[in-house]
Amino acid sequence: MDMNAKDSAVYQARRDRLARAMGGGIAVIPTAPARIRNRDSNYPYRFDSHFYHLTGFGEPGAALVIVAGEAPRSLLFCRERNEERETWEGSRWGPQAARERFGFDEAHPIGALDESLLQLLENQPALFYPLGADADWDSRAMRWLNAVRVKARAGVQAPERVQDVRALLDEIRLIKDGHELALMRRAASISAAAHRRAMQATHPGRHEYEIEAELLYEFRRAGAQFPAYWPIVAGGANACVLHYVSNDAQLHDGDLLLIDAGCELEGYASDITRTFPVNGRFSGAQREVYELVLAAQRAAIDEVRPGNGWNLPHDAAVRILAQGMLDLKLLAGSLDEVLEKEAYKRFYMHRTGHWLGLDVHDAGEYKRDGQWRSLVPGMTLTVEPGLYIRAADDVPERLRHIGVRIEDDVLVTDAGCEVLTHETPKQAADIEALMRDGRAGN
Repeated sequence: MDMNAKDSAVYQARRDRLARAMGGGIAVIPTAPARIRNRDSNYPYRFDSHFYHLTGFGEPGAALVIVAGEAPRSLLFCRERNEERETWEGSRWGPQAARERFGFDEAHPIGALDESLLQLLENQPALFYPLGADADWDSRAMRWLNAVRVKARAGVQAPERVQDVRALLDEIRLIKDGHELALMRRAASISAAAHRRAMQATHPGRHEYEIEAELLYEFRRAGAQFPAYWPIVAGGANACVLHYVSNDAQLHDGDLLLIDAGCELEGYASDITRTFPVNGRFSGAQREVYELVLAAQRAAIDEVRPGNGWNLPHDAAVRILAQGMLDLKLLAGSLDEVLEKEAYKRFYMHRTGHWLGLDVHDAGEYKRDGQWRSLVPGMTLTVEPGLYIRAADDVPERLRHIGVRIEDDVLVTDAGCEVLTHETPKQAADIEALMRDGRAGN
């Protein structure tokens, strides 16, 4: 990613915010290492989200150091320029160019990190780093601390506290700034276009992997670097497997197709699920289940507004779904009994959403001091109720193998909420019209 002065100021503001939250001390935030897939082949590189949130620096072999205090300083440690390696692997920024482009106070070769930390940690109250996340970094941190402790007779004090920096960063990342929201809106738009493309490309006889290819093509064509997670393209009974990713079955006339897919754009995820008929027209039973899930999602989205507890969208969706299960004869008894005994979990077994951002299941706790946290403007979350009806003797035959999930990405605003993924059709009539238009164009 190239970075202008305006972007650099955004990352600097985030680093300053972390420094204030630390209240003194040194923070060390490494990025993710490059990882080997097999033999001489690496996985496509993906940076650590916490590191990237604070730097915008996308290379491996790097670490950020923040010195908190009245005038916080940020130091980048990264790979040096190397003509031979760059011939094979592509260009590197190197410390000098990285400092200028990304707005660090200092930048040094990554090989100088250990020696620098021995000096930086002297007489500091605390060391913050991702405690327990990586055994090698745990060992390095202990070596730094022990090396400073041996200077005690010279009057040097070592940090008394070691604290997990992720607890502070989780809170910082939970509220999205304007820079992040612009990327998330663009990611949502790309993913919406991919879902529309998939709907128009679907017809009986094709395979799930063919539709997967349509999604991946649209992601990359529009500039997204990766899928945010591997797409779920689940036809028929496969839709009742929540994390189905084989994507190799043939699509059959009369079945539904559930697609859960979103792109990653400059690190930021989109996460959309749509369910639609393979032949372009919902059957009576499919429409009943679909409209039930859609009503549950509508009720949940209505509860996404400032001041409401995190759990309220889920509770609203569950109540609609549970009553629907009774109406469809999937369950028996009263609504209160179904809710109290959680009998609905047979057909709806997951929560209605999660935080969204640099990670699909993004940073941030859902409870604080034992209470569901309140929603505030700038939080981004998914709203994704579903109904998964596996075949069983006590399940009406017309409902068997129907799996439906509808998921959107939602931003909490001052006035209520904004559905970031609104460009993805979800009314049954709109889906049918789009698929009809797609067939007419082929």
